[in-house]
Formats: sequence, C-alpha cells, structure tokens
Amino acid sequence: MKPINPAMRRLFAIFGCLALVGSIFIGGEQPAAGHLFPPLWDKAAHLAAYGAMGVLAALAFPAQSLLTILLVVGGIGGADEIHQMFIPGRQAGLGDLLADLGGGLIILPAITRLRCFYYHTSDS
Repeated sequence: MKPINPAMRRLFAIFGCLALVGSIFIGGEQPAAGHLFPPLWDKAAHLAAYGAMGVLAALAFPAQSLLTILLVVGGIGGADEIHQMFIPGRQAGLGDLLADLGGGLIILPAITRLRCFYYHTSDS
C-alpha cells in the first residue's frame, strides 16, 4: 500500500485539528452541551478530545517541539474554559482545564512515536 503523501497528511491533520477545535467551541454553545457526559466521564472526554488535538497538531506541524504542542493544546483548553464563562448554563472549571492539559500531556509519548514513524521511515 502506498503511503499518504506527506503534504496531504499534513493537510488532513490541519483540517482535522481545526474541525476538532471548531466542534469544541461551536458544540460547546449548544444548550445541552454541559450535560453530555456524567461526572468523571466528562473528564475522560476532555482527555480524549485534547489528546486527539495534540496528535493532530503534532502531525500538522512536525517542526514544533512537544512543549509547543502541549502549550497550544493547553491554551485552547484555557480559551474554551474562558469561552464557557459567557455561555448561559455553562461554567468554567479548573478540573476541565487540568483534564485538557492531561490529555495533551498523556499523548506526548505517542506523538514522539508517530513522528518517528511518519517522518523518519515512511518518507525516506
């Protein structure tokens, strides 16, 4: 099977990351958004969403350091929490922000492996 062209892979990752960020902000404004997941499961959803965002951002911008990826993921999480302060029925939470950062942090070893696989073996 022929590998995906690196430029196309990067483009898919950029659009995937933007779609995820858009769904978090736009979806978060919906009336039922604050009650999609019961307690604890909402933290798992934060871990998964922001971990996926970290992977997509790392594949979209392979030259960026892991620290930069983590800071971007955390910054988007922080922006989402601030955004929620202005939405009726929603509230910002430190626990959510920590889960966002946790998702970005937990995925860093996988990002290292993915980058090694995609940018050092399949493109050569």
